Amino acid sequence: MKKSLSRKIAVAVTAAVLATPLSMGAAPQTAEAGFSLGSIAGAVIGGAVYSAELNKELNYINDTEEGRNAYFEQMQKNDGVCTDWAINSHVDNIMSNLISAVGQVDGSIYDKPFQYFVNNQEDFNAYCTLGHNMSINKGVFTLTENDAEIAVVLGHEMGHGMKDHPVKGAKRKLGPAVLASAANSVLGNIAANLWANNGITKPMEWEADNLSFEYMTHTNYNPGATAAIWQRVIDQYGDNNSPWTARISDHPSNSARRDNYEKKLEEYSGGHVSVTKDGIVKVNDKEFCIPAATSTMSSHERAFFVQGNLAAAYHNGHNTSAATVDGSTVKLGAQPIITCVSGDEDAQTLADRLNKIRDAKK
Repeated sequence: MKKSLSRKIAVAVTAAVLATPLSMGAAPQTAEAGFSLGSIAGAVIGGAVYSAELNKELNYINDTEEGRNAYFEQMQKNDGVCTDWAINSHVDNIMSNLISAVGQVDGSIYDKPFQYFVNNQEDFNAYCTLGHNMSINKGVFTLTENDAEIAVVLGHEMGHGMKDHPVKGAKRKLGPAVLASAANSVLGNIAANLWANNGITKPMEWEADNLSFEYMTHTNYNPGATAAIWQRVIDQYGDNNSPWTARISDHPSNSARRDNYEKKLEEYSGGHVSVTKDGIVKVNDKEFCIPAATSTMSSHERAFFVQGNLAAAYHNGHNTSAATVDGSTVKLGAQPIITCVSGDEDAQTLADRLNKIRDAKK
């Protein structure tokens, strides 16, 4: 009984330290009345001993069902739970698709399934923390309602989870701080700042981005959404201003992430399809189109969706068929490429151009 209570207290305290929403700047209170982070830190006999104990608790929360569930409950208490049926159903559908995609890449996902919930925070953000536990801000749906773009964001967080970045980052972040001093309120300082940079390194960020791309190629979502979502963030916030860069210094710039995805799309197409810095879609280094902007999407963002469709067409061998027109949609084999809207060139013109350049040598 005492051991169970001790575990619950440890989970509650660690949850308060580690699950702090990114926007919070002050140390959160513990979940158990009568316990303070400062008093716990002051009771530590030695930094090395405490570091070992902390690692033990982190592993308990990260790897055991009891620890994962207790931590998940604490996250829900800390962040609050959105009860909007439509949003939750939307997230369930996207996560179902992503879980299947991740399973095709790494079957270990089924040994430690992801647990997730939507919170009521309005900024565009999500995070994956210990134990494959995810919290998704309702604000994700404010910036975009495009399922493919949301899947990129959630796939990135799942990539962190699959590579155990949260627990590695926590140990990396907590270890030096705990060993530095056992006398001061070390845990209080960590609670205030841990999720400000998350202990996640830039290489971890790139790995999660690249995994998200791989996951997307195992879904029916347009892989061009990987670059498109970052173009949307740039359109909304600029290159270095976003909900992430203000809080997490190790994150790459928005344009660096977009450009990384553009290169991956080009590679996925076998080197046939690219998007220039000006948003021109090229096939075999020849201009195919400059998509028109719509009321909800810039020309440049839309260009990446066209690139994604073309990349999928080349990757899956649809380029061996002629481009055709189906209403206002240009298709390459069975793959839709672009559905023309006001401001676009007409579909037949684009199909004719694509037929001229699709198999031309670069």
